[in-house]
Amino acid sequence: MKKYFITGLLVLVPLFITLWVVSSLITMMDQSLLLLPVSWRPKAQLGLEIPGVGALLTLLIIFVTGLIATNFFGKKLILLWEYLLARVPVVKSIYASVKQVSDTLFSDSGNAFRQAVLVQFPRQEVWTIAFVTGKPGGDVANHLPGDYVSVYVPTTPNPTGGYFLMMLRTDVIELDMSVDEALKYIISMGVVAPPVKLRAKLLNKDI
Repeated sequence: MKKYFITGLLVLVPLFITLWVVSSLITMMDQSLLLLPVSWRPKAQLGLEIPGVGALLTLLIIFVTGLIATNFFGKKLILLWEYLLARVPVVKSIYASVKQVSDTLFSDSGNAFRQAVLVQFPRQEVWTIAFVTGKPGGDVANHLPGDYVSVYVPTTPNPTGGYFLMMLRTDVIELDMSVDEALKYIISMGVVAPPVKLRAKLLNKDI
């Protein structure tokens, strides 16, 4: 009896969680229907709500925006838009920061997470997986004598939250696993372990 119950959980839990995530994402994207006049919305046209129509509209908006942004006039329009935003005191700081992060995460040339590493956090002899994001910059680098790297320590099971740390390169151990494998390991709380490869080694290459 116990064996069958556990087997059922192993089959249904991932399915329900996947459906919940997809449903939540579609519900959130359906909010784009609020951009349309009331008379244009499916409920006004057909008399009922149709889940997913807003998601399709969101994808269409993203596609059209990308299409416009890649031509000459679109690029000029974006430059004008960014110029106007740069003249608004508070908005310019927020927009510049968010744009820089999004460019790093989503652009083809971006390299947000460069390497999965092993670090001691939140104290000595307690280890966790982190991702190298670069090197300390700006005035911060002037106050850190030695060779430091910037790392991001994600939380479990939601890796979108975490901690930004600057650590000595010698205190960071490079892992022989891809970023995707490390993310799966973190999200699964250690259940989905990546395959064993070569032994981990000290991070000694330039970043």
